Amino acid sequence: MGFDKVLADVGGLPVIVRCLKCFQQVAAVNEVVVVTRADLVPEVARLCQEYGLTKVTKVVRGGENRTQSVRLGTLECASRARLIAVHDGARPFVTPHVIEAVIAQAAVSGAAAPAVPVKDTIKAAHDGIVEQTLERKSLFAVQTPQVFDGDLIRAALQKALDDGVELTDDCAAVERLGMKVVLTPGDERNIKLTTAADLLIGEVLSEEVPLL
Repeated sequence: MGFDKVLADVGGLPVIVRCLKCFQQVAAVNEVVVVTRADLVPEVARLCQEYGLTKVTKVVRGGENRTQSVRLGTLECASRARLIAVHDGARPFVTPHVIEAVIAQAAVSGAAAPAVPVKDTIKAAHDGIVEQTLERKSLFAVQTPQVFDGDLIRAALQKALDDGVELTDDCAAVERLGMKVVLTPGDERNIKLTTAADLLIGEVLSEEVPLL
């Protein structure tokens, strides 16, 4: 990508600011720790101050991979935190309703994540040859924030690192320990901005998902 997506402007706000404002609105969120690249720490910290994001207590640099970065973030959270939510900073259109629902579920089950049903037909293939058509009604696209018991996610991430396992999301870390993750209703607007084309979609969504 030819741009840094978390600093890109969407609807008049940097993506990371729009994302953090969503969590600023949720009463159940007590603090926010931002994990980012080392070279972005000063700028992200400046933006947090400029936009009055008072729940952001720390802006820290990440590790060499995603799992290391999330693990570092969990270690910076207050030790008294019963639940820890992990959110992708490139998903700026998450709503307070989605956040509140997944937090409430995690408080009961210990691990939860928002998800939306998959609309497309999904096929498993090898070398371009279809091997299986998967049952669509049982498939879900998982979003963030993913919320976990604090001790559970810290231990699960450390286990994954010790085992040298690369993970694409944090649910997989606790699933490896045999723990069940409960899905809560996600929002189709809670997309991840990955490409330049996504920013164009983001401009439209910024009008549909207004910040309070």
